[in-house]
Amino acid sequence: MKVDRASRYTRTHEWVRLEGDEAVSGITDYAQEQLSDIVYVELPAIGEHFGKGEVYGVVESVKAASDNYMPVGGTITAVNESLADEPQQVNTDPYGAGWMIRFRPDDPAEIEQLMDAASYEEYVSSLEGAH
Repeated sequence: MKVDRASRYTRTHEWVRLEGDEAVSGITDYAQEQLSDIVYVELPAIGEHFGKGEVYGVVESVKAASDNYMPVGGTITAVNESLADEPQQVNTDPYGAGWMIRFRPDDPAEIEQLMDAASYEEYVSSLEGAH
C-alpha cells in the first residue's frame, strides 16, 4: 500500500492535500486495492457545496460500488473529467492522475485535524488485523 506523505487521510479512505487556497482529494491506494478494477466514477457538479462527511460521488468497480465522502466541508471548484473515459487512473495513480475533486475548503485548518500518513498506515494495519 502506498501513501502520499503530503496528504491527510480520513477513516473512510479519502486523501486530501491543500494546494494554495484549494484542496484536491480522491480515494487512497488502500481503497482502490480493496475495490479492484474501477470501471466508473460519478463526480459532483462544479459549484456544489458539501459538508464534512457528506457523499459527493461514487466509485464502481467490478466487485462493488463505494461512496466517496468529503474529507472536510467545501465547495467543488473542479472535477477530474478524464476519469469518465479512464476510470482506471484511480487504480494506477490514486494520488496523481486519479484525483477526483478540487474544492475550496470552508475551513482549511480542518484538514490538519485529519490523520497524517503514518497515522493512516497504522489505521489500515489495524483494519487488516481485524480480518
